[in-house]
Amino acid sequence: MTAVVSPPAARPISLGPRTMRALEALVIPLGALIASALLFSVFLILLGKSPATFFSLIWTGGFGSSFSIQNTLQRSAPLILTGLAFAIPARIGLTLIGAEGALVLGGFTAAAVAIPLVTGGIAPVVTLPLMALSAMAVGAVWIGLAGWLRHYRGVNETISSLLLSYIAVAIMNFFVEGLLRDPASANKPSTMPIGDAYRVGSMPGTSVHWGLAAGLVLAVALWILMTRTTFGFAARMTGGNVRAAKAQGLPVGFLVVACCAIAGACAGLAGFYEVAAVHGQANASLVAGYGFTGILVAFLARQNPLAVVPVAIMFGALAASGGLIQRRMGMPDATVLVLQGIIFVVLLVSETFYGRIPFLQARTTGDRT
Repeated sequence: MTAVVSPPAARPISLGPRTMRALEALVIPLGALIASALLFSVFLILLGKSPATFFSLIWTGGFGSSFSIQNTLQRSAPLILTGLAFAIPARIGLTLIGAEGALVLGGFTAAAVAIPLVTGGIAPVVTLPLMALSAMAVGAVWIGLAGWLRHYRGVNETISSLLLSYIAVAIMNFFVEGLLRDPASANKPSTMPIGDAYRVGSMPGTSVHWGLAAGLVLAVALWILMTRTTFGFAARMTGGNVRAAKAQGLPVGFLVVACCAIAGACAGLAGFYEVAAVHGQANASLVAGYGFTGILVAFLARQNPLAVVPVAIMFGALAASGGLIQRRMGMPDATVLVLQGIIFVVLLVSETFYGRIPFLQARTTGDRT
């Protein structure tokens, strides 16, 4: 007789904590986006507008054509950098919202440095790197100051970074409307234009400036730094438990200031590209809210530098579609800001669901051969 061999019994397969966290980081933000879309749809219906038309226009304005895609990517570049400026300090447990000030001050510094160099006829190959380095250095010092105040003086970093943003805008206005004002800028006070020869060009075959490439490179580099190096491990350990980090002999003060300085350098670089690639001079247009939108980008990306990129592109599409929504639906282009506000509130509420979703905590079973 032939013996009948029964198949192996199904054995439980337990999803590890890392897999669970990855699933939570994907499911909860996606759920928050869906909930935000539903809430905003109710808002549109109350106004007598079609939600389907609104969201289709967002797709058309953000990704519907080659021009739309390039416009979206152009608007995404500063959001990637300011998103990183929030995400990196968040990995060490800090809530810094001062990227807007570092961007403004970095852009102004780049324009101020360019004035004597352009006037003196210094070549662009020398001028542009000096502008970028000076913008990054000023941004690093500005946000690094908030980190220093937090660690060494116990000053709340959220409040100090916000106040530093207002100070940065005031400093720019003081010089732009005074000592460094270009006499030709009668309607809108601005610094002297740097000139076309000193502008950062576009990437080959596109109208998107090189700030996008810089953001992509920095996102990858900072992901490696924060996840694959001893510095990143020490920063994460400090963010998890400061006392434990100190007990292990980690240089907590250095880590805090270093993460803040990295964040400031990212925001300052965004300011450089706004001057050298978009505006060509420093003026009130630098205060465009990129630093505050970057907070929302980093929140939705769960402070993951790589995830910052696609989220920034999504918000770039929202900004790019504002004009189309205004023309087609007769609504202000600031309508997308209402949607962003709803997303932010829902994201804050969604934070309470981490670790509390039953199906993400349960064990799963399956056949294993």
